[in-house]
Amino acid sequence: MNEQLSLYGKTFTSRLLVGTALYPSPAVMRQSVAASGAEIITLSLRRQSPDQQQGKILWDYIRESGCQLLPNTAGCKTPREAIALAEMSREIFQTDWLKLEVIGDDYNLQPDPYGLIEAARELVGRGFKVLPYCTDDLVVCRKLLDVGCEVLMPWGAPIGTGQGLLNRYNLQTLRERLADVPLIIDAGIGAPSQAAEAMEMGFDAVLLNTAIAKAQNPALMAQSFKLAVEAGRNACVAGLMVKRQTASPSTPTLDMPFWQQVDKVPQD
Repeated sequence: MNEQLSLYGKTFTSRLLVGTALYPSPAVMRQSVAASGAEIITLSLRRQSPDQQQGKILWDYIRESGCQLLPNTAGCKTPREAIALAEMSREIFQTDWLKLEVIGDDYNLQPDPYGLIEAARELVGRGFKVLPYCTDDLVVCRKLLDVGCEVLMPWGAPIGTGQGLLNRYNLQTLRERLADVPLIIDAGIGAPSQAAEAMEMGFDAVLLNTAIAKAQNPALMAQSFKLAVEAGRNACVAGLMVKRQTASPSTPTLDMPFWQQVDKVPQD
């Protein structure tokens, strides 16, 4: 496995992506992003336009952070909406990177697979580097790859729920079947242990916002997620032990009396 994260030809040391919304203040957001070590940060034109006086402090930090900006199309429900917002984001934030969201359900904010694929096809054709927020559906993910997406961001659970990895079978299937595709768990992560688990499963990175922004101490939580992602990645590279159904002693039996070495006694 590569030590660095490679997305659309650009490499990053950190495998933690963080959002810039919901923090109690711009100062706390700035401290938290720094503590996370993230090199990619997401932002929404609808919340953080530099033309809005209220968002000027946020925008000043975001612009000076040196991070790769990843504007998103949060709140869009149709391909037309998403495409229009993407074009405005590219002009204002001066980047062709895009987290594509096309929401199909207001209750759980589940992506609309049909609208997502349609929008992705059009935006890739317009030169965007599209990172689609999608479900853990293998067929949908393959369709997104077919239209030109080079990175996929399947959810762990609905946005903001903190439920962690709800469908491990589907997620493991994605990782195994799309072995050469960068996969980033996006949404639903609520605890550092959940982020570590995603990395142990072989995912390339984790993107989250609420778990840090709504913590009692966001900067400390951001540092915790940084360490968890690093630990999970190291564990994956090191190789996890194979699970067993029966116990296996970890203490060697050397120098034990032969009659205590039950497994060694020959059977008639």
